[in-house]
Amino acid sequence: MLAKRIIPCLDCDLNVPHGRVVKGVEFKQIRYAGEPVALATKYYEDGADEIVFLDITASHERRETMADVIKATTENVFVPICVGGGIRKPQDYVNMLKAGADKCSTNTAAIHNPDLINEASKVVGSQACVIGIDAKRRYVDDPQENDDHVIIETPQGYCWYDCSIYGGREFTGIDAIKWAMECQERGAGEILLTSMDRDGTKDGYDIPLNRAMSEMLDIPIIASGGGGSPEHIYETLTKGKSDAALAASIFHFDEYPVPVVKEYLKERGVAVRL
Repeated sequence: MLAKRIIPCLDCDLNVPHGRVVKGVEFKQIRYAGEPVALATKYYEDGADEIVFLDITASHERRETMADVIKATTENVFVPICVGGGIRKPQDYVNMLKAGADKCSTNTAAIHNPDLINEASKVVGSQACVIGIDAKRRYVDDPQENDDHVIIETPQGYCWYDCSIYGGREFTGIDAIKWAMECQERGAGEILLTSMDRDGTKDGYDIPLNRAMSEMLDIPIIASGGGGSPEHIYETLTKGKSDAALAASIFHFDEYPVPVVKEYLKERGVAVRL
């Protein structure tokens, strides 16, 4: 049995010299959480399986700054590092991997240019090609009249999931599950799946979304959005069938440190690395 992964996420604003980690609610209400290198080092020492850096203010002008942050982090952190934000072409993947990252996550650029997935997976390998999907529920009255979308039954009603781009500022009308299936066919090695409805709420992961995507795809699914307790992480790794759980707030503000979460999971029969 493959061990389930616990992944802290660092949303990085690089408008200050060494960068800063921030956290919001439903992609808004941003607050300061710490410095990226210091937090990443702490999580590595705590036993995190991987660490994700998301450059939420990505631009070409600050791309070198993110490379500097990754270089500084990997001097003392020896778990896989994934970098997202501003990854637009295969050379960006190469540059981040040269800086010390192990994977790159792409969202907006891949939706604008799906061939990027094919090209990047050939250049750096599928294992380094992660597709980020920021999905929002769109409820429907009659699930039988929505042939263009994968309709999921939830406790709140039937819905499909709409892909957003530009950090949640624009919606595409693209069905998240269909898009994920296409990404897999094009060579993506993993999906970083964020529920926009749950992001930062600490109300728990979107279990119907994570379960549906995990059942329809063969590549690993990282659940993101809503993790507020060890129980929530347990639910998405079991009921949601996710391969990994990503969280931010509960780690950044020491509500439930990584070792506490892993011990909780182990006691309930979930395979984790201690």
